[in-house]
Amino acid sequence: MTHTVNTPPEALTKGDFTEVAEPFQLFAEWLADATEKEINDPNAVAVATVDDSGLPNVRMVLLKDFDERGFVFYTNLESAKGRELLSAGKAAMCFHWKSLRRQVRVRGLVTQVSPEEADEYYKSRPRGSRIGAWASKQSRPLESRFALEKEVARYTAKFGIGDIPRPDHWSGLRIVPVEIEFWHDRPFRLHDRVKFTRASEGEAWTKARLYP
Repeated sequence: MTHTVNTPPEALTKGDFTEVAEPFQLFAEWLADATEKEINDPNAVAVATVDDSGLPNVRMVLLKDFDERGFVFYTNLESAKGRELLSAGKAAMCFHWKSLRRQVRVRGLVTQVSPEEADEYYKSRPRGSRIGAWASKQSRPLESRFALEKEVARYTAKFGIGDIPRPDHWSGLRIVPVEIEFWHDRPFRLHDRVKFTRASEGEAWTKARLYP
C-alpha cells in the first residue's frame, strides 16, 4: 500500500512501539502523528550522501511518498545531490520530530522511480514549481538573482499557458532501506531505540533493541 505524504494514513493502533514487528507500519503511524503535531513540514528529512572523494554531504528534502519499496523524494538529477545519489547508489536519511521527541534513521540503496511515477507527481506540482524545474541549474554557480529570474521568464514565455513537460533531468529517487531505526526520547536519556535490518529488499526484517 502506498502512503501519499499529503494524505495522512488512518489512525493506527497505539502501543509500545518496541513490540512492533514491521517497520513501515510503524513509520506510517509516526508520520501521521507528526502530521498532526509538527508546525512545519512534518515530511522534512535530512538526506546524507558522499561525493566522489568520499566527503559526506547532507541537506533537507521533503518526503513525497513511501511504501514497502522505500522512501521517495524528487530532485534535479544533475544537482550535487542527484549526482551523488546516483553515483554512490546508497544514502542515509534522518527524520526528526522535535514536538514528538522522536527520530527515525534510514540507510539503504538508491533507485530511480519510474517515468510514470515521476510524471504523475510532476503534474501535481504548482505551475511555478514546474517552470522552476526548467529554469534552475540546481547546485551550479549563479551569477545573480536576475539571471535566475530571466530564465524563469524565458521558460514562462516558452510554455505559455500550455502543458509544461517534465524535464529529463528532473525525477524521483527512492531510498530502499536495509536499516530503519526508531528512537523515542525517555527521561534521564534512557531512550527507546529499536533497529530493523534486512539483507536486501524483499527479505524478512530482523529487529533488535539498542542501548540508548
